[in-house]
Amino acid sequence: MGAEVVVEGLTKSFGRQTIWQDVTLTLPPGEVSVLLGPSGTGKSVFLKSMIGLLKPERGSCVVNGVDIVRCGEHQLYETRKLFGVLFQDGALFGSMNLYDNVAFPLREHTRKSETEIRRIVLEKLEMTGLAGAEKKLPGEISGGMRKRAGLARALVLDPEIILCDEPDSGLDPVRTAYLSQLLIDLNAQIDATILIVTHNINLARTVPDNIGMLFRKELVMFGPREVLLTSDEPVVRQFLNGSRLGPIGMSEEKDSAQMAREQAQAESGHHDGSTEDVRGMAPQLRPTPGLPERAGVRRRQDRVMRILHTLPPAAREGIIESLTPAEQSHYGLSSGLHRPDGSEPAVSP
Repeated sequence: MGAEVVVEGLTKSFGRQTIWQDVTLTLPPGEVSVLLGPSGTGKSVFLKSMIGLLKPERGSCVVNGVDIVRCGEHQLYETRKLFGVLFQDGALFGSMNLYDNVAFPLREHTRKSETEIRRIVLEKLEMTGLAGAEKKLPGEISGGMRKRAGLARALVLDPEIILCDEPDSGLDPVRTAYLSQLLIDLNAQIDATILIVTHNINLARTVPDNIGMLFRKELVMFGPREVLLTSDEPVVRQFLNGSRLGPIGMSEEKDSAQMAREQAQAESGHHDGSTEDVRGMAPQLRPTPGLPERAGVRRRQDRVMRILHTLPPAAREGIIESLTPAEQSHYGLSSGLHRPDGSEPAVSP
């Protein structure tokens, strides 16, 4: 099972500019999480801070008892081995074929024989749908294949945590859909903790177990997918709908006067180019038939049911509707699940 990551009060600045402050969240072990946010909110900076490439000014990021922010170089080196990172561009070496690109971490960080390295590399290439492409150079393949090769390389050290920095960047919707399925399939097979930074709303609605959002230098929210997908928070609603109506502006957040003008325009019938309101639950992707069910699904259900009474009504309803009758019975839900008065369903302890 993947490692838990506990972030508390993390703050990062460049000179006098604060990128984000007091970020607190926990990535549950073996679950898939997504971090959303407008461009320029420091999502990639957050990933780099998690693995010690950048040093935050305050706070902690604890993995297996080691605080990435304060640990020594040796501890940091050892802890980084728990991470596999897929960078935006795949970060492949252009002069190496895919086989050597994927083998690079094994040759750099282990003393495995070339026979063992070959077994692992071919296994990861097959896992990411690249079997037979090992002799190709990065310049000879599509952007989607480069992403998958970068993911294969991120997997060769059997990481407990996989970080994906905008894996959909530069990909068309079809390739993004394939990559989304691949991430779910990988989670089913290796039970790693996965954090995905993305702007892609369809990916965010269908892939993760948990969703967070950065805005105005703060983490607006982080929690079970149902909480954010049913949220009335203005910035969340605007982002999910790709709308100009809301607090997010072209270069920075809007002031109240601009928001009031845009609201008046909307009420007068001016269309802002957004689609219909997409709030609400979308079905979550399941592993490809033939693969095992994701172990993280049951752990997540157990965790969410323990906190169900603390969640907003719309999120509670979304969670309950996602359960099968057998699962509802397992958790001791009463028969009056959707009461017209909006009262909470009964959940056994």
